[in-house]
Amino acid sequence: MTNQLRTIDDLEIVGRRVLVRADLNVPLQRSEAHGPPRVADDTRIRAALETVQELRLRQARLVLVSHLGRPKGFDPALSMRPVADHLAALLDAPVTLAPAVIGPRVFELTERLTPGEMLMLENVRFEPGETKNDPALAAALAELADVYVNDAFGTAHRAHASTEGVAHLLPSAAGRLMERELRELGAVVERPERPLVAILGGAKVSDKIGVVERFLDLADVLCIGGAMAFPFLAAQGHSIGDSLCPEGDLEPAHRALEKSATSRCRLELPEDLVLADGSNSLNPTPRALPGVDVPDGWAGLDIGPRTAERYAAEIAAAGTVFWNGPMGRFELERFATGTRAVANAMAATLSTTVVGGGETVEAVRSFQLDGCITHLSTGGGATLELLEGRELPGVQVLMGSPVTA
Repeated sequence: MTNQLRTIDDLEIVGRRVLVRADLNVPLQRSEAHGPPRVADDTRIRAALETVQELRLRQARLVLVSHLGRPKGFDPALSMRPVADHLAALLDAPVTLAPAVIGPRVFELTERLTPGEMLMLENVRFEPGETKNDPALAAALAELADVYVNDAFGTAHRAHASTEGVAHLLPSAAGRLMERELRELGAVVERPERPLVAILGGAKVSDKIGVVERFLDLADVLCIGGAMAFPFLAAQGHSIGDSLCPEGDLEPAHRALEKSATSRCRLELPEDLVLADGSNSLNPTPRALPGVDVPDGWAGLDIGPRTAERYAAEIAAAGTVFWNGPMGRFELERFATGTRAVANAMAATLSTTVVGGGETVEAVRSFQLDGCITHLSTGGGATLELLEGRELPGVQVLMGSPVTA
């Protein structure tokens, strides 16, 4: 997957303005005293540091661009100011915030940059043309730089002006984070050490049916947990009580079960659950269920201990493990046991382990096990689409011969 990918090794960097598309879409926290917002979790900023630092060492004049949240036009609450300040603190170097995304004043600031200096553009989604991949916005962004580097894997599945359009107009390449994501995720589906075990959880089957079906083709074992399990259990004829089960998830669950009957991959579903009384959603009390038929008025919020032990054993016997989606409502400690068991098994194995998805990465970090995982993917939808085998617009444009300067 990375054989034809252009990287920053293929670009002339010294003294040139480099437009770096990073994924700095971080959560912000506002003080009770209505002070300026600050970065609540800097995981994505730290993930961008390798590329930024290397480009600075190579005497690039850096122009950083990212989105933040989902603004509908200009929104001062979603300014890149706290991100620029946080990045400056991490690098112990100034990061100037531009007054806008594009325009004469921003162009002038890029021209004044000296080697190693950094300018951060305002939130690129302040421009309505960003998500429409407007050619005019792409051209205006291209005027701000001499070369383009995309290091925002988390947005690589979007054909936006700053992720795809501008790459057609400048010599372009992938940053180190993008390169690493493609290498590690590509290895899961192209050359895994077997057995390949996939653990999928979270909420909706319909959101992940493409990945479910792909792993039924590629994996040796596929373990389903979290709320995703209930459409499968319902499709098998089990009662699921008040457990989460969108109507639109039943058909893809039926389809996956039918495919699993002839697949080389063994599909594993929960055999026991931890329930909560649906009448008290704010402070639910857990109840162990030795089977999977959920009574009315109750909802499954975690896999049970036998299921957790079985899934952990599959991980221990694996050569490669991919995990996306928690096994239950892990943010509540009493329903975190299944997710913690999977995380502990991932941390304990010497096999290759890859974790993707924001909630799953959050869970691993909350258990302080992130240092024990081979690769924590920064992508959500991009990770799933890549594993499905779909082309990512932000990646495809970085393949093959570069645009000449």
